[in-house]
Amino acid sequence: MLADASAVSTVAELAALLRRLRRRQARLTGAAPATYRTLAEQTGWARSAIGQYLNGQTLPPTDRFAALVDLFGAGPAEHEALADARDRLAEAQRRRAPTAAARPAPPAAGPQPPPAGHHNGPVPRQLPAPVAAIAGRADAVAALDDLLAGGPHGRPVRVVAVSGPAGVGKTTLAIHWAHRVADRFPDGQLFINLKGFDPVGPPVTPAAAARGFLNALGTPPDRIPMDPDAQLGLYRTELAQRRILIVLDNASSVEQIRPLLPGAAGCLVLVTCRYQPTALVATDAAHPLRLDLLTSTGATELLTERLGADRLAAEPAATRALISTCARLPLALAIVAARAATHPTFTLADLNAELAAGNTLDRFNGGDPTTDLRTVLSWSYRRLRPAAARLFRLLALHPGPDLSAAAAASLAGCDARALLSELTYANLLTEHSPDRYLFHDLLRSYATELVETLDAEQRTSAQLRLLDHYLHTAHAAARHIAAHRDDVSPGPAQPGVTPEPVTGHRQATAWFRAERPVLLAAIRQAAALGLHNHTWQLAWTLIVFLHIRGHWHDALATQTIALAAVRRTGDTAAQAAVYRDLAHAYARLDQFADANRYLHHATVLHARTADHNGLAWTEHRLAWTADQQGRGTAAISHSHRALQLFEQTGNQRGLAHVHNNTGWYYALLGDQRKALIHCRRAHALYQQLGNRIGQANSLDSIGYAHLRNGEHERAAHYYTRALHLFRALGEPYYEAQALTHLGDAQHAAGDGNTARTAWQAALAIFDTLDHPNADDLRAKLALPSGLRSPPAR
Repeated sequence: MLADASAVSTVAELAALLRRLRRRQARLTGAAPATYRTLAEQTGWARSAIGQYLNGQTLPPTDRFAALVDLFGAGPAEHEALADARDRLAEAQRRRAPTAAARPAPPAAGPQPPPAGHHNGPVPRQLPAPVAAIAGRADAVAALDDLLAGGPHGRPVRVVAVSGPAGVGKTTLAIHWAHRVADRFPDGQLFINLKGFDPVGPPVTPAAAARGFLNALGTPPDRIPMDPDAQLGLYRTELAQRRILIVLDNASSVEQIRPLLPGAAGCLVLVTCRYQPTALVATDAAHPLRLDLLTSTGATELLTERLGADRLAAEPAATRALISTCARLPLALAIVAARAATHPTFTLADLNAELAAGNTLDRFNGGDPTTDLRTVLSWSYRRLRPAAARLFRLLALHPGPDLSAAAAASLAGCDARALLSELTYANLLTEHSPDRYLFHDLLRSYATELVETLDAEQRTSAQLRLLDHYLHTAHAAARHIAAHRDDVSPGPAQPGVTPEPVTGHRQATAWFRAERPVLLAAIRQAAALGLHNHTWQLAWTLIVFLHIRGHWHDALATQTIALAAVRRTGDTAAQAAVYRDLAHAYARLDQFADANRYLHHATVLHARTADHNGLAWTEHRLAWTADQQGRGTAAISHSHRALQLFEQTGNQRGLAHVHNNTGWYYALLGDQRKALIHCRRAHALYQQLGNRIGQANSLDSIGYAHLRNGEHERAAHYYTRALHLFRALGEPYYEAQALTHLGDAQHAAGDGNTARTAWQAALAIFDTLDHPNADDLRAKLALPSGLRSPPAR
């Protein structure tokens, strides 16, 4: 890999190395290669962008390239070699691009820049001293260079607004870049700290800023009028025939900035602000440039510049831990680096131990307000209205990693959209995808400190509302994707809870896909709070989705937590239901002894309470487990007992589900007549129940019976019907299963090319889902004879 990286000469060759890294990581972890969808969920980038990066259509920006290399498990030396290769390509592209001087002049849209240097007055040079170097911001510097060269549409950019959360390095970037391009503004550079977020005094008024600029421009004091508006007018007049760079640092609002924007064509205004500059972009044609947290590579660059490569190379694990603890926030990294630099005998592991001890934010204090992270964050927090400040505090109670607007509303107990807008405007929260929000770990630590100012009753009520939100929404979603299951009743929600509306199978699947990491965390949180019913019921709602998507280790973990919780409730029926779900998770992982042990526990509990419905579901699960072990006769025996019990209880959902599985078992044993009887009975019941996913599954089973009977065309007919129905429902897992089975039928009929097309389409879906079935399909496609075994259930 290192030699190949040094030889890279095209973007396509670099993309090929990224794909090699991705495949290597898959081999090492035993998982399927990360799909575009998985990478999009992990990074928050568009899948189309990821495709362009990995196919060599586009050279990834520095931060995104580093993130991909991180995700694909490159070692430190590989990191460095690949980053060097990427930088070489970027430099080559930059050399090939036309310079600003070589570009054709844009059409005149107003006054053209005046010639430089024709003023007799002083030339202001107000820029503060730059830092020696700037780490991890090469892409931001390049973006500013491009804007100066002509903007995204070839038109001159007059206002650039650099925004981002506290401590992300906005001022450092602005000063660094201003020095870099100072020679492009021969009439001078003006700089002012507008003190929008500052420990001393109120924000600077526009008129006060204008007076300072007029003095710097050499305007005689007797020419400066008394009226503030007149002062601003004179300031703009003085700039009319000059080419000046104006840096408005640390602005508090658009009202503070707008009066200081000159009309002169030759000037450029660079603004830094913590808030989102939406109004400035909308009404003043500002170009936004958002600074986010550094990538891991960028954070390493910062520490390397401060501490030296040797010190980091000596402790790679401690370096990674420091970067993680600092949340890749430049200010936090700089504070830690300063402590390491002033204590050269301390190891990085020592510093990690310090950060882990006690209150995290206490350790991020550089000795003055501007380098005290808690103080810096407080300047943004204090500007919030009371309701938004309360929501910020409550967000510390959310288990993470992100939350929806509806979840925030339940946490607050009121409509939260305006509050979320205020928090994102202040960059105390990031809307990383529509209606989904998160904040970095150090902001979470700050919110955790603040939430302690609420009394215990308020905190408990908020946590109950939040868990009720997830339980009631998950329950509604589970009824769409698992309509065959007997229901559980979560009880009434707390006042102020805002469950999300879930209106169909497609929406239910999408909701579970977005919320799966949150629900896993919510189950752990409910267990920690001793909310036993919330714990096991949340696990119940999630189990079918986890099985469909192949998240079997998650299923085992959540059901293990659920079992500990349900045992404390004294609810025997619920405990038996958890035993069944736990057994199913063990069986999916081929741990059949544990599966049968828990199914035996469920049988004992149901028999003790004469719960025939519960016994039927347990017999059904025993049948499935026996089938997975290759014990077909036992599977049919358990299935018939389940059918008898469901007939006694009149459970039509259960009858439909077990008839379908019984037909499958008979097909495996070669009795296609009985297989078709049971599968058709299941289909009729599903139609009566209006269960479309069940109808599609039973069509798939009928197709399998015909396939096993050698009726390949009839099998393909039923598989095609199932496929169309699965697609209409928007369930990609079942769609991929149906494509797999359709390919099996086409292959059996001798149409190998068409079969491969179906299998490849199924593989693409399974890869997108990161589903383990993708490995089986790859093996099938690799075999010259194609199908070697019956399709998997």
